[in-house]
Amino acid sequence: MVTIYDIAKKANVSAMTVSRVINNTGRISEKTRKKVKLVMEELHYVPNQTARSLVLQQTHLIFLLITDITNPFFTTLSRGAEDAARKYGYKVLFGNSDEDLEKEKDYIQTILASRVDGVLITPTGDSSLTHLEMLQQHQVPFILLDREVPGIVCDIVVGDSRESGLTLTEHLIAKGHRHIAMINGSSTISSARHRLQGYRDALKLGDIPVVEDWILESGFGSNNQLDHIAAWLDSLPSPVTAIIAGNNVLAVQMITLLRQRGKRVPDDISVVCFDDLGPYSSVDPFMTVISQQAYQFGYLGMQTLIERIQDKETDQPWRKLVLPSELIERKSVLELE
Repeated sequence: MVTIYDIAKKANVSAMTVSRVINNTGRISEKTRKKVKLVMEELHYVPNQTARSLVLQQTHLIFLLITDITNPFFTTLSRGAEDAARKYGYKVLFGNSDEDLEKEKDYIQTILASRVDGVLITPTGDSSLTHLEMLQQHQVPFILLDREVPGIVCDIVVGDSRESGLTLTEHLIAKGHRHIAMINGSSTISSARHRLQGYRDALKLGDIPVVEDWILESGFGSNNQLDHIAAWLDSLPSPVTAIIAGNNVLAVQMITLLRQRGKRVPDDISVVCFDDLGPYSSVDPFMTVISQQAYQFGYLGMQTLIERIQDKETDQPWRKLVLPSELIERKSVLELE
């Protein structure tokens, strides 16, 4: 294995000079720097990143912890985060909590043992408070993506979920629908609460009563109990003409269950959802959605985190970035007379 002493000998410089070139520290002439780097390339030298991080107190590693990699929203978010990290010279470690608090806890413990420079995290819900407090206690910079957690003040990138819920429901009302059901994520998740509030507000503005039995609290992940959703679907009375799904995973599950029952979308019932369906939308542009800027969630979150890491000594105020969403009208809503 090639060492800095081998580099120093061939370049006819001291080992300290080689170390300074590797870590970009100290005063070294450009001629000497180029000579050392040329020798490193000739000998195919790979710096010991662990030792280098101990010197610089930085690893240039960021941990990205999301809740459901099968959800196209988080897949696109992850791409945005990685692109921003590469632009600024960082690499990304990755974890998927599956909306599971215990799995999230395991990842937090791994993060604390891994000397990463910071964390981008979509928390599983309000109960993530203790995990985020652990990061604060160990002075690990982090940013929340998509979801807020009461009791935690930090940088955050979120969508306007309440406004999105309002817009999506008002779209159905404008198409003549008055009997609108909603299947949503857990009330312990801030985005689910805000989407439900938007739904309720739109019905109130339209002078339409809210029927509590037409609202189902499920999960946002792909590991939902479909029997539970199917039972709720079968319980809906015939006046219901439209269903709002709290995210794209729920929408796919809902359409699958409807098709199993011989019901066509939108001929028999209309379905809309939050978040687009990723690459599937370009193949079959079918679902009317409220589309969030998933790529920007990841990119801006990573950019903000790196700025926070690189400016540790400055007392910058916490930033909350709220990204607007867009209603994309396709073919999953039947216009009623």
